[in-house]
Amino acid sequence: MDPAEAVPGFHIVAVRLDQRGETFGLGERLVSHHLVESFFGDRQHPRPQSIEQILAFPHRFPPHAAIASDKVPVRRSLSASQVLQACFTVFLDTPNASLLKSRCRPSAESAGRQSTEPENQVTRVRICVLGSTALTVGGTRVRMPPLTTKLLLRLVAAEGEAVPVTRLYRELWGLPHDGQVTRAHRTQVQQRISELRKAVDAGEDSASPLVRTEQMLSGPYPESAYRLVPDRDRLDCTEFIELVNEATCSDPATAVVLLNRALGLWKGRPLQEVAESDFAEPLVRRLMGTLDTARGELVRAQADLGHPELALPVAEERAAGRPDDSAAAAAVRSLRRRVRARRGDEILRREFTGISTRLVVKAGDLFDQHDANMAVGFCDTFDTATENDVIISRDSVQGQLLDRVYGGDRGLLDRALRKGLQRVEPSGTEHVRDKPKGKRIRYPIGSVVPLSLPGRRVFAFVHCRQGNDLVTRSDRDDLRLSLECLWADVAVHGLRKPTAIPLVGSGLARVELELEQLMILIIDTFLASSRSERHTPELRIVVRPGDLHAIRISEVARFVEALDDHGQAPRDLRGRLLDSATFTAKGHARS
Repeated sequence: MDPAEAVPGFHIVAVRLDQRGETFGLGERLVSHHLVESFFGDRQHPRPQSIEQILAFPHRFPPHAAIASDKVPVRRSLSASQVLQACFTVFLDTPNASLLKSRCRPSAESAGRQSTEPENQVTRVRICVLGSTALTVGGTRVRMPPLTTKLLLRLVAAEGEAVPVTRLYRELWGLPHDGQVTRAHRTQVQQRISELRKAVDAGEDSASPLVRTEQMLSGPYPESAYRLVPDRDRLDCTEFIELVNEATCSDPATAVVLLNRALGLWKGRPLQEVAESDFAEPLVRRLMGTLDTARGELVRAQADLGHPELALPVAEERAAGRPDDSAAAAAVRSLRRRVRARRGDEILRREFTGISTRLVVKAGDLFDQHDANMAVGFCDTFDTATENDVIISRDSVQGQLLDRVYGGDRGLLDRALRKGLQRVEPSGTEHVRDKPKGKRIRYPIGSVVPLSLPGRRVFAFVHCRQGNDLVTRSDRDDLRLSLECLWADVAVHGLRKPTAIPLVGSGLARVELELEQLMILIIDTFLASSRSERHTPELRIVVRPGDLHAIRISEVARFVEALDDHGQAPRDLRGRLLDSATFTAKGHARS
C-alpha cells in the first residue's frame, strides 16, 4: 500500500527536516530521536508500535509526521511516498528512530471525512514561465486565451504579493479613456480571474486555492486583490532559483547535479509574453542574473571535479551572453587549454552515452597505452618467428609484441599462445612438404587468445591467413568476422578496461580497403557489440604518426558525428561507407 494512503485526510506534498525552528533540505540532516519521545514518550501516550497508533496522534502532529531510522539512506531523489515507506517500515523494527516532519495540507475531504485518494493520483498543476508560458494539469497542457496568460504572468511577476484589481486592469488592459477604472472594468478582470482559476486550481484543494482573493485598502474603500501562491514544485522559476541558491552552498559534485537540474528547467527568455512590460522587468532581471550565476557555478564545479571538457560548453555559452566580459572570455581560453593538454595526441573523441562507452582516435605508440588492454592481429598459424623478417616482420605489430612485451623471448610467447589455444579447435594442419617454414597448425579466422599481463590483457586474434608461400592475405569479410569475435572475447576477459587497437588490416594483411574505411569498420563492429553487451569503457584506435597523412580522418569524423548516442548510423551513410558492394577490389568508391 502506498504510505500516503495511510495518512487519512492528508496529501503529502513535501518533506522537510525541522529542529529548533530551522528547516533543512531532505537528506541533509536527521533530527534527534529525543524529538520522537517528546511527541510519543510521555506517561499518558506510550511510544506507538504501529502505523495505526502513529495516526492516532493528530493533535500531537501538526498535522502528521513520518518516522525514519538513522539507517534509512535518505536522498534528494526520493519522493515523499518513498520516504514515508522507508520511514514506516523501519520504525516498527528499531527503537532508535528520528522524526521527519512532513509539511502536509488537508485534502478536500479532510473536514469531516477521510480521503481515499492516494497522493500520487492527485492532479498536479505545473506553471512554466522559463520560456514560452505553459500550464499543465495532470501532465496535460491547458490552453488559455492570450489575455488570461498575461494575467497569470502578472501574478507570477508579483512574486507572491497581492495585486489590486485596478492595477491589473491598467497594466493589462490599459488606461480607460477617462482614466477611471469602473465596476465594468473590474468585472472584466474578475471574469479573467475566474478563467484562470478554472485552469490552475483544477484538482486542487478548494480550501487552499493557488489564486487567492484578498481585500486591500488602496483608497477610501477596500478593493479586491489577487495573489498567486504556488508551491516550489508548481512554478518552474521558483524551483530554478531555489536549486541555484542551494547549489552555491553545496560541494562540487552535488552542485553539478543541482545546477544541471536547474538549467534543464530553462527553456528561453522568462515571461516571454510580457517580458517588455514594466511589471515583469524586476523578476526577468533577477532570473537572468540567476541564470548567469548558475552557469558560472557549473563551470567552477565541473572544473573543480577535473572535467574541463564538460565545463567548456557551459563557459562558451556564458561568454556568448557577456560579450564585454573579459573574465568570461579568459575562462573559456583557460578551459580550452586544459582540454587540449588533457587530450594530448587525441585527434577524435566521441562519447556514446546510450551504451556507456567512448571512442578515441589518437596518434601515438600502441605499446605506450599502459592503462589499456591491447588487441594484436595474428595470422591463422600464430607464427612468432621474426628472424630475418622471413615469416613475421620484426616491424609488424606481432614482431613488436615479441620484442617489447615479451623481451624477445619467443618461447615465452609461444607457451602463452599454446595455453590459450587449448580451447580453440584447429581448422587444419599443413604437411611439412607444403609449408617447410613456420608453424603448420591453422586456426579459424576470428580465433582469439587472451594473453595475461599484470593488470591487463593482450588479445591475439586471427584476422588473416598465411599462405604456404608465407604471404598473408585477408579481405573485408574476414576482417569483420575477426573483429566481431574479438569484441565478444573482450567482453569476457577484458577486465572492463579500455581497449587499444592499431589500424588492423592496413599493413601486410593486405585488406583492400582505404585506411579510413578500415577505421570505420573497426568502430562499427565495436559499437554493434557494445549495444548488445557492455564490455569496455573506451575503444582507443592508435595510429602511427607517420600514417596520419594517408588517412582522411575528416571522413571518419563525419561518420562518427552522424551516429546517435547508441552508436547507430543512418542507413544511407552506413551503406555508403560499409557495404561491400560500394567498393571495388581496390577499395575505391564506384562512380
